[in-house]
Amino acid sequence: MTLTAEKLVSLAMANSINAEITARLPSLGLSQCMLTAGCLFQAVWNHQSNQSSAWGIKDYDVFYFDEDLSWEAENEVIKSAQRLFQDLGVNVEIKNQARVHLWYSQRFGGSYPRLQSTTDGIDRYLIAGTCIGLDIETGEVYAPNGLADTEHGILRINPKNPQPDLFEQKAKSYQARWPWLRIHEHGLMI
Repeated sequence: MTLTAEKLVSLAMANSINAEITARLPSLGLSQCMLTAGCLFQAVWNHQSNQSSAWGIKDYDVFYFDEDLSWEAENEVIKSAQRLFQDLGVNVEIKNQARVHLWYSQRFGGSYPRLQSTTDGIDRYLIAGTCIGLDIETGEVYAPNGLADTEHGILRINPKNPQPDLFEQKAKSYQARWPWLRIHEHGLMI
């Protein structure tokens, strides 16, 4: 299988939760709104592992970008999303990427730059092949590092966010669920 953007979307939408989230999200009117992270790339890994499309997905991430940096504004979006998705029975994590720099160091340690867009947040995932988002308005896939690593199960550190300890923790958590994934560290597969 050659993983194209169209194939990725097809596999991801085989998960009815992804399909429902993408169908409902436009009603929130969020700027630069994207479904992102594991609910997309894990659908590919599940397909390759003969698992159901929703297997192993811990949450469904949604990023948007709003210049209002107040917690109150983001919290209102979170509450609206909770009401919108409550019947789905899953955890939908919705985050304003304009605010990440305000809380990142407290939660994860280290500094974090002020982002200028939703895609800036996707660009900074710890694992290069997981930098994937689906634009809710256009249906286009955003994958700045391509889809080859996702297709081939290669987990390599993202040079835009080189944090070896956090990378290793994240990569090993994926490998525990999909043992065929290969961790690529310092030019070596392990």
